[in-house]
Amino acid sequence: MSRRVKFRNKRQNRFGMFLVTTVVLMLLIIVSIKSVELKAKQAGYQAREEQLLAEIAVEEQEAKDLEEYRKYTQTKAYVEEVAKEKFGLVREGEIVFQTK
Repeated sequence: MSRRVKFRNKRQNRFGMFLVTTVVLMLLIIVSIKSVELKAKQAGYQAREEQLLAEIAVEEQEAKDLEEYRKYTQTKAYVEEVAKEKFGLVREGEIVFQTK
């Protein structure tokens, strides 16, 4: 081979290596940027998950409270309380004092 062909092959190899290196660096930069974006999204999702878990805990407590109230409304004590407050009924032998 002549010197000219060898020089051209070297030059083409260098240019090819430059292109490959440039493409690899660009891909590396893109992957790094996307990685940062994904980590930010993940942090947001974790915060939302914690918020939802807290809301679930509150709702579960409210459900327990409602269930206890439902059970209480089925007792004689509740019926007696409502009868006294709303209807002014009294048990036999009780004395009612009224304030003016």
